[in-house]
Amino acid sequence: GYVVSDCGAIDDIHKTHKIVASSEEAAALGVTRGCDLECGSVYKSLKAALDKGLIAERDIDVAVKRLMLARLRLGLFDPPERVRYAQIPYSVNQSAEHDRLARRMAQESVVLLKNDGLLPLAREKKVAVIGPNADEVMTLLGNYYGTPAKPVTVLAGIRNAVAPAPVLYARGADLVEGRQDPRAVPAIDAAYLAAEGRAGGLKGEYFRGRELEGTPVLTRVDPRVDFRWERGSPTSDLVARGELAADRALANDDFSVRWTGQLVPSVSGRYELTVTGDDGFRLDVDGKRVIDEWTTTPRARARSASLDLEAGRRYDVRLEYFEALRDAEIRLGWKLPGGKGPAEEALDAARAADVVVFVGGLTGDVEGEEMTVSYPGFSGGDRTDLALPSTQDKLLRALQATGKPIVLVLMTGSAIGVEWAQKNIPAIVVGWYPGQQGGNAVADVLFGAVSPGGRLPVTFYRSVDELPPFADYDMKGRTYRYFQGDPLYPFGHGLSYTRFEYSDLHVDRPRVGAGETVNVSVRVKNVGARAGDEVVQLYAREAGTKVPRAIKELRGFERVPLAPGEQRQVTFTLTPKAALTHYDPAARGPAVAPGDYELQVGASSRDIRLTSRVSVRP
Repeated sequence: GYVVSDCGAIDDIHKTHKIVASSEEAAALGVTRGCDLECGSVYKSLKAALDKGLIAERDIDVAVKRLMLARLRLGLFDPPERVRYAQIPYSVNQSAEHDRLARRMAQESVVLLKNDGLLPLAREKKVAVIGPNADEVMTLLGNYYGTPAKPVTVLAGIRNAVAPAPVLYARGADLVEGRQDPRAVPAIDAAYLAAEGRAGGLKGEYFRGRELEGTPVLTRVDPRVDFRWERGSPTSDLVARGELAADRALANDDFSVRWTGQLVPSVSGRYELTVTGDDGFRLDVDGKRVIDEWTTTPRARARSASLDLEAGRRYDVRLEYFEALRDAEIRLGWKLPGGKGPAEEALDAARAADVVVFVGGLTGDVEGEEMTVSYPGFSGGDRTDLALPSTQDKLLRALQATGKPIVLVLMTGSAIGVEWAQKNIPAIVVGWYPGQQGGNAVADVLFGAVSPGGRLPVTFYRSVDELPPFADYDMKGRTYRYFQGDPLYPFGHGLSYTRFEYSDLHVDRPRVGAGETVNVSVRVKNVGARAGDEVVQLYAREAGTKVPRAIKELRGFERVPLAPGEQRQVTFTLTPKAALTHYDPAARGPAVAPGDYELQVGASSRDIRLTSRVSVRP
């Protein structure tokens, strides 16, 4: 194998961390310390580094040999017909089998934090889905992701689950204070668009290059202009389905599209037309340029124009768009005259429903790595507050005041402090950033198609005030291993639609050497009325030590599917020199302290059901 850097990491060695003073020194340091391949451009300085004597040719040879060997093993120098990887058809991408796997993975990751009996929901209930993440693709994907062809949002998943029953929907609030969400305005529906005199959409012409020149690669009628191709292109799906040859397809970058037709309003009044795009776009209405953003951009942004339109009149529209690099997105939307505000729409939907599913939390647009964002609670992609963003908290409290039962679904990549919701909302679920089938998976849990079995991989604190300063790198007061307080939800927490009992904890030997093994077994039984998965967790702590150590440490876990009444024995095998070590400053490495260790088995780091002890011999 070989070692590859994170993107920009070698650059950081001299530009950011100032470990060395030049790109030549950074390149030499990277290679000599074992980084064979760089994601970046600093390794272009290796020749200069060699000339300056900063690196030997033999060091470069080591990296080159590893890289070339990997390429040879992959068959990159062989005829395609001899390479098994080259025989995999494009249609394998997001095949039905892949969608099933993605759905199962997402199902198994959903964590039920609280349930006062509201879940699972009855499919006969009239549901209102509310919140900024309900119909947001970004909340499925996180920060680093591929481009799914047919991503299923939580709103779409709930609609799939209860079809043909209608589902009410209102966005209700922005994701965070001070951020105008570029996708907040709904796309114009096909009923109000016409191409060549016929209702049903706009004529789209798709070109190679950014200047809308030459013969279109593809011409079609698009019912709506509402596309998020991300790192793909408008023809990626066609190639995957075998409907377009790969050599005729648009590249993922450097393409342009022109949509033409008529806009036919249903009522008279002042409309707000909004175009959201990444990269450039411009909109003409009846030959007049009303929006012009023909520039590149690092992220999607929205621009609007207010126009007085008459009901039934046909207005010529021309929307042009180009994609430069990386993410590609374009949407044509509008706000109708006299429409209510987002919060009012949400409250109306809640009052008309039997139950509310509030889908909030965060997205990769506000939390991530080295981002140019600055909103209350967020700085550069880091979080300065653990609370649910104020925009969402305000709406959630207003919805709760209607008296309608609410399920809070948190879409997030990190912990959120929802102490008010824990006290006042009957059911809370964490959906994380669940991928292409995430909406279906969340709906499967909400309506009981599957019982939730996910567990928290992090501690959910009540407030950032419970934590040490961010710049303090001491572990004291952090994570389940060193946090002495009362967490909102502890590490390993997760509820189910059934109940499990633990019994017969057995440690097969009372004393063990550091290099020997000890088996820890426990019996787990499903004592509820439906099938479910229990995640049995084994923790260890050094008993009676006078030296500061972790409160406890996870040393094993197993997910156990159990039918009603079924029981199974779960066994963990521990070797002290691997499982019961601590860092010894004197030895400058891991060590095992002789003495007694308490072994804890339970359903979370705080829900310990049974304990025993084992003694480690010197």
